[in-house]
Amino acid sequence: MKLPRHAELWFPGYFRDRARRLIRRPATRRLWVGITDHYEPLCQKASIETALRRVARWQEAWPRIADAAPHDASGNPPRYSFFYPQEEYRPELLDPLAQMTRQGIGDVEVHIHHRNETRDGFIQKMTEFCRRLRNDHGLLHDHRGRMVFGFIHGNWALDNSRPDGLDCGLTGEIELLRDLGCYADFTMPSIPSPTQGRIINQVYWCTGTPGRPKAFDRGIEATVGSGSQGDLLMITGPAGLRFGGRAIPRVEMGEIAHNDPPTAQRVRGWLDLAPQVGDEMFLKLHTHGAREDNADALLGTDMRAGGLEQMFRWLHEETQRRGIELRWASAYEMFCAVESLTGPLHPGPRLTPEMAGSPAGAS
Repeated sequence: MKLPRHAELWFPGYFRDRARRLIRRPATRRLWVGITDHYEPLCQKASIETALRRVARWQEAWPRIADAAPHDASGNPPRYSFFYPQEEYRPELLDPLAQMTRQGIGDVEVHIHHRNETRDGFIQKMTEFCRRLRNDHGLLHDHRGRMVFGFIHGNWALDNSRPDGLDCGLTGEIELLRDLGCYADFTMPSIPSPTQGRIINQVYWCTGTPGRPKAFDRGIEATVGSGSQGDLLMITGPAGLRFGGRAIPRVEMGEIAHNDPPTAQRVRGWLDLAPQVGDEMFLKLHTHGAREDNADALLGTDMRAGGLEQMFRWLHEETQRRGIELRWASAYEMFCAVESLTGPLHPGPRLTPEMAGSPAGAS
């Protein structure tokens, strides 16, 4: 069997995860489901008019889909987490996302694409962007008295993880994210990119090593009662191989896209791969939902039902069949669910005002 490119990075971890679950398959009492969208309205060099249409489509369709979906064990509709790019900031594109957040069906977190980054440049960009999200749009969360954010790195290149150094350039990014108040990273998996980490299908802690990129290649699995075990919590999506009657397997990485829409079979596979802490499972899915082809697949068209609508129904049916309690979650709510199992977690800050200019949460 021919494996995908760069399988040497993740396949050993996948094999160990499969063996561990076969030997001791953990019982699952509760499933948390979160969708993390690399939400880029200006992608593909779109005009502001196109970007506004993209956002308006979500503002029209998503509340209807969320309201029609099966509610979870707490009576809540699905949440949707928009990870918005710092470099695409336009207030008119954020306002509709903030409105859906106030409706209780959306949330906004932090995404960035950058190159040749410097430490001071990164601190300035992240600090200013978080201020804008909070002060101008009422977004982001407070955790134990501190404004915090979830994070996805553009082009998967977290902590300068590309071998050629492109699409980041900032070794030590893990420690800076910790200091700036990042509560968890949601970038992985990135198969078949060379940025893919060696740890898969886990919620785990990574710790930066000075001068060494890709700190998330190494880590400590989050366990019940363990508290913080490193610099940054990594909440990864399901990763592995799926066959589905095919002679050549396809890589599963929890992505929902026009060329890989949700199916009932994929839902069952996700529940066999997703990370678990104690008896609670964390299914983090991802997409690039702003662009038209993926929006068609997710939201539906006049000719076909949307993949999200079907996926929510399949997840509800499968958890009922397995006797698992279902909870829809934003990225932040997923983090809080992990914290309820591990014990109190304290994301950031460790930068002094002199180092950062002022704290990221200052008004």
